[in-house]
This record gives sequence, C-alpha cells and structure tokens, in this order.
Amino acid sequence: MREFIDDNPWQALRRFTQARIALGRAGNSVPTEPLLAFKLAHAQARDAVHQPLDADALHQQLRAQGFASIDVHSAASDRAQYLRRPDLGRRLSDESRSALASIDAQSPDIVFVIADGLSAFAAAKQAVPLLLALRPQLAQWNVGPVVVARQARVALGDEIGQALGARFVAMLIGERPGLSSPDSLGIYLTFEPRIGRSDAQRNCISNVRPEGLAYAHAAHKLLYLLTQARRLGLTGVALKDDSAPRLAAADDA
Repeated sequence: MREFIDDNPWQALRRFTQARIALGRAGNSVPTEPLLAFKLAHAQARDAVHQPLDADALHQQLRAQGFASIDVHSAASDRAQYLRRPDLGRRLSDESRSALASIDAQSPDIVFVIADGLSAFAAAKQAVPLLLALRPQLAQWNVGPVVVARQARVALGDEIGQALGARFVAMLIGERPGLSSPDSLGIYLTFEPRIGRSDAQRNCISNVRPEGLAYAHAAHKLLYLLTQARRLGLTGVALKDDSAPRLAAADDA
C-alpha cells in the first residue's frame, strides 16, 4: 500500500525527535500507521493519569535497595476526587499527618518524596533508578526516609518536609503525560519546606526518563542545585541552574 502514501520531504528529521512531524499523507488524511500510533499514545497518556500507584511494590523496591520508606496519602480519598479537587492533593490526610508526627527523623538535611502525581507510570519506573544514581553523591547529607505519597500534588511535599523537620524536600512526581512521554518524572526542590510555599520558591527539573533527561544527568543537576541552595539558603527563582557547563566538562572527561 506504500504506493498510495505521499512521503513528506522533512521525513529525515524524524530521527532527531519523537514529535509527530513529517508523517506523510494518504489522500486527505495521514497514513494508517501514524494514525494508529497516535491513538495508542493517547490511550497510554489516559492510562498514565488514571492508573493507581502500586505503593507496596514501590516500597519493596526501595527496601531491597537499602532505603527506609514511609507511606502517606493526601486528603483526596481516591483518584476521581484527586483529579477533581487539586487542593486536596496538596494536603495530607489526617492519618498520614499523625503518622509523620510520630516519626523521629532527627531533622534530615533532605527528604525525597516519590509521588504519583499525574503519572503513576513515571513514579514507578523512574524514581528508584534516579535515587540510585544520586545516592553515591549524598554521602555528606543526612538523608531522611523516602516517603511514598499517593494522590499527591507537588505542594504535598511542603507539608511532608515540615512534618519531618527537613531542611530540603525533593518531590519526585509523575508529570502530566504527553503523547510521546506518558512516563516522564519531574523533580521539585524546596528549601525549608512548609505549608504555604509557592511555586516561585522551588526549582524544577523535568522530563527525567531514559528517552529524555538521563538519570545521571538529572542527578548531576539536582546535586548542583542542592549544593548551591545549601550555600545560599534558598531555592526558587533566585537560584539559577548553571550546571550545564560542569556537566559538559564531565562528559568530555
């Protein structure tokens, strides 16, 4: 059937991107193969939003790698309410708040929170490999237990960090899925987390996945931001990510 397809002259550019460009044309429509691929990607994006996080499996992975872990839940009772009420995803449930209050975490330098966000696929797939890439570089940091959070928005990390007395919280959260990236992880770093922090007081590293920002590169960026944030005593718009030249030098070496 290839004789009915008009190829796009930009087709050679497709090897550089996952974006849907130069798909060709069959009559007045796109060819069947890219149309079916689009429908599959759309279904995967929808699944990523609605799929629940398997917290038990994630705790098992973490503990098998030597990480202590804690389970928490936001005030959203289920996925449907989470999607309708973003505000509930930013606060802990009463049970989780009480559980964190009973933990003696000895005021860690940093607490990592793995959260489902809008893609449980991303949290389940990318978070543990990222922590493994980062762990050798945190020997001088007092790292608290890893918190696994369900039905969570980014700001939930503020209340978790405050409850544990952490100086920093790093939220590893599933990002809103795209049509070529249903499993993309975002990192949100906040200094002195507490309820009421705004997005302007955080730094974000996005698209962490093998097809996007590799684990080693994401770990490098996060360590750079952590080091500078500890020196300056802040995160957010006043903290600039100047890690790229250092990363390029390390790659050359």
